Amino acid sequence: MKPSVIQETPQSKPSNKKAVALQYEGFSTPRVTAKGEHLLAEQIVHLARENNIPVYEDSGLVQALAQVELGEEIPELLYMAIAEIIAFIYQLERTQSGTEKIRKDVISRRDMLKNKYKN
Repeated sequence: MKPSVIQETPQSKPSNKKAVALQYEGFSTPRVTAKGEHLLAEQIVHLARENNIPVYEDSGLVQALAQVELGEEIPELLYMAIAEIIAFIYQLERTQSGTEKIRKDVISRRDMLKNKYKN
């Protein structure tokens, strides 16, 4: 079992915060394992950080993932975005330095994909 990925709404007040936890194993499709708003979202993020589970911030992705039922696989439409995050996490696990550069590279690739499939 790979570590879960947590999505949270960036820079939100507790009353606006949303979080979604994902779990993935090998080549299987990631599943939503937890989700919540407000204080529950804060607890999800707190538990993730306490257990060294990466927290990735993307408000648009949180909105989309929040629509997925608990225990369900993520929809095909989100595969590319989640694959980028998983790749980012694997890179973080492999290197202790250069983290900021890796994050910028992942965000740049994600933005390029959004623009490519915009139409």
